[in-house]
Amino acid sequence: MSKRTPPPERITTENPEWTAADFKKALPAREALPASLLHKLGVRGPQKAPTKELVSIRLSRDVVESFRASGDGWQTRIDRALKEWLRTHQPA
Repeated sequence: MSKRTPPPERITTENPEWTAADFKKALPAREALPASLLHKLGVRGPQKAPTKELVSIRLSRDVVESFRASGDGWQTRIDRALKEWLRTHQPA
């Protein structure tokens, strides 16, 4: 919420600037919208049992480009490739 007054042409009754009271009343989308709509919007629900851990690693540019070029799910394919490698190798 800005402390500056917006230009008059941007102030409308159809879409007024939110007040502190509006923000206090607001609900997260998960609480305000039905699950069917959230699903259509591509919002995933919470994992029942998280199976993956968010990490940051550095990979060669050519590796990342190749996996990204293979389309959606490229991170899952990297995970699968690493699991396959672990079947025959011992990490140092």
